[in-house]
Amino acid sequence: MFFFLAIILLLVLPSPWNVVGLLAGLALFAGEVVFWNRTVRGRRVAVGAETLIGETGVVVTACRPEGQVRLRGETWDARCDEGADRGDEVVVTAQERLRLVVTRSLPAA
Repeated sequence: MFFFLAIILLLVLPSPWNVVGLLAGLALFAGEVVFWNRTVRGRRVAVGAETLIGETGVVVTACRPEGQVRLRGETWDARCDEGADRGDEVVVTAQERLRLVVTRSLPAA
């Protein structure tokens, strides 16, 4: 953002001030880069099936005991020991390799 501001100031301001505006904009841009670098450094992205535990999904293929569940726009193999029919809402309770262990969610009272 500050980089574009520096370029615009270079083109718009009169002769000695355009260089001053350019240098100020570039200094602000450098500060912005350092700020965002320190902010996001060391953060790990949460990925994998273990991040789905506790999420709610919908059964696509009946889980008797194995089937498929749609969760966050993805279809996962799932196991539901108590059984769940197509269209039932389920909650992910565990993960076994790439298979999710789910239980039926209780209907709202």
